[in-house]
Amino acid sequence: MELKKLNKFLDEYLKISEIEDVSVNGLQVEGKKEVNKICFAVDASLETFKLAKKENADMLFVHHGMIWEGIKKVTGINYMRLKFLIENEISLYATHLPLDKHLEVGNNIQFLKIFGINKEIKEFGTYHGIKIGYAGRFEKEKNLSDFVSEVEKNLNTGCEILKFGMTKIRSVGVVSGGAASLIDEAIESVDCFVTGEPSHQVYHIAKEGKINVIFAGHYATETLGVKAMAKLINKKFGIETKFIDVPTGL
Repeated sequence: MELKKLNKFLDEYLKISEIEDVSVNGLQVEGKKEVNKICFAVDASLETFKLAKKENADMLFVHHGMIWEGIKKVTGINYMRLKFLIENEISLYATHLPLDKHLEVGNNIQFLKIFGINKEIKEFGTYHGIKIGYAGRFEKEKNLSDFVSEVEKNLNTGCEILKFGMTKIRSVGVVSGGAASLIDEAIESVDCFVTGEPSHQVYHIAKEGKINVIFAGHYATETLGVKAMAKLINKKFGIETKFIDVPTGL
């Protein structure tokens, strides 16, 4: 498939122009004109780039790209990364907040789908005036401990939990990555708040707000969107896709 046509589809499908973001979303580095294989990963890194080359990928699609608020210097790490992509003609496409927010393939809606949270789904988690997460309800109450076990198993992660709410939960709000600062909104609307990175300052707020918080890992919670995109692209265009797993443990 032509890179130009694929890029146009991705821009429009992910609605990258509709969301202000510190990430420069879209095609960050241009490679081969024809795309026959795409690798998908959470982070742009030299390790990920080398694995994409090993897979003979023409494009790498990531959640965390190389360019944030523009490139100020092409030196050091930036130089090495850019040099590798250009020399190997690998395109780099990045989408940050649009992939968190997306209603079909986004990190947060995918979390709800995977864990059967399919009742009363609504937008949740206001970040810079935009709701980038989703909340919903289980059909029946679920034990918090059972839910945590399911998350750890399905996301292949270890969770840190603040057990300050009910032992049986019904409503869950999720914002992937580092969204602990949205705790106040969670207290007002859900029984359990799921995000990626732990935050020390949230501890007492959660305790006083009587809410359960699950920190399931920044990396783990943001694998869902890129995996969903890989399936979509393969099904829609017949392009070979592969998820590259480079966990940070964070």
